[in-house]
Amino acid sequence: MVRSSAPDVDEYLAEAPAARRDALTRIRELCRAELSGFDEVMNHGMPAYQRDGVAEIAFASQKQYISFHLLRSDVRAAFAERLTGHDAGKGCLRFRKVESIDFDLLRDLLEETATTRGEAC
Repeated sequence: MVRSSAPDVDEYLAEAPAARRDALTRIRELCRAELSGFDEVMNHGMPAYQRDGVAEIAFASQKQYISFHLLRSDVRAAFAERLTGHDAGKGCLRFRKVESIDFDLLRDLLEETATTRGEAC
């Protein structure tokens, strides 16, 4: 994982590769719009959104892709059908091309995360 030493998300985005900056900014905007009541922090060198001190969402610019970390297994299970066909690990989606990011899916995952409570892994 590529870790940033940026002290805040603004600096993280400023340091991001130019080709990914707009997509990362759009993900941030979605997070800020949908995750009311969450705190935006830097956690493990990436932007994260936490509720009650627990990170539930994070994203990062990795060497070969943009990762979107969905840290709630209940939300992943609820969206299992829509996640089929995406490059996904246990807790993250990987987008190797900026144009492949499904912003509608991300918005729906964020909305579900914000409106439900569950245990983060």
